[in-house]
Amino acid sequence: MDKTSKFNHILSKYLPEEFVSYVADLILQSNVKFKIVAPRRSKLGDFKASIKNTNKSQITINGDLNPYAFLITTLHELAHLYTYNSYKHRVSPHGKEWKKEFSNLLEPVHSDKALPKDLKIALSKSINNLKASSCSDIHLSRALKKFDTQKKTVTLEELEENTYFIINKKTYSKGKLRRTRYLCKEISSGKTYLIHALAEVNRSA
Repeated sequence: MDKTSKFNHILSKYLPEEFVSYVADLILQSNVKFKIVAPRRSKLGDFKASIKNTNKSQITINGDLNPYAFLITTLHELAHLYTYNSYKHRVSPHGKEWKKEFSNLLEPVHSDKALPKDLKIALSKSINNLKASSCSDIHLSRALKKFDTQKKTVTLEELEENTYFIINKKTYSKGKLRRTRYLCKEISSGKTYLIHALAEVNRSA
């Protein structure tokens, strides 16, 4: 099995089948160090420019992402690579240059008939004003979460108002929606906090 076939085989375990070749070609042509890593709570993916002892940049992607989240996150990080190759550190990480690169990379995916309808609609809303993180784009994040499997948690927006829930080992009561966040009361302290509508929480017994 040659290098391209081997890489396609590896990516087929993480990506939707229809987009494996597209992403594999982008990565191989970019000559970037690409790693699939253990889940990180703070990030879905990461780009590092010119890592130590090598001229190669590095992209890491969490291996627990659903196939479409893996796809979007990989293209997000590739857009950082393309932006860095063109401008080095002279532009903002998520500025207009990055947005242009990300939009260009997303366009073949967005226009592909194999893309699920809900995700196509979400990308249509996002592609001309891309966010720094898919988690910051509530429409895109909501569409991507539909493809999660073996889900042990629920999103905060799925709960009824005044329902008790647990996040980070603390119990809260769900309050009113304020744009994209809910005003929630921590039970033990009585303090109120704004928590994102798509935060993953556990129902309180």
